[in-house]
Amino acid sequence: MENVVLIIHLILALSLIGTVLLQRSEGGGLGMGGGGGATGSRPAPTAMSKFTWALAVAFICTSIALTLISASNTAGSSVTDRLGIDPSGDTPLLPDFGDSLLPPSLGDDDPLVPAGE
Repeated sequence: MENVVLIIHLILALSLIGTVLLQRSEGGGLGMGGGGGATGSRPAPTAMSKFTWALAVAFICTSIALTLISASNTAGSSVTDRLGIDPSGDTPLLPDFGDSLLPPSLGDDDPLVPAGE
């Protein structure tokens, strides 16, 4: 199901890009150019602009559907489930140092560290 919605989503994205690029430029980008004509209102929507809006609405719907599908697929699982960590507590995450927070004392079997001269 997720793959079908994803393919439809990709087709809609490419179609939306194509229809936006095919639309006729109406000039005055970013509101520049002043004037506004005799009526000062927007021109009547064309079939191409209505089709672009329909594609945009469908694209948003598939985006929401993909989000819901993804959320339902991951519900009930956590990061530790995917990492394979046993949450029962049998394996400690940190070594047991006992009551002391100091580093272990030097013993006879420790490697010799050269002294700075």
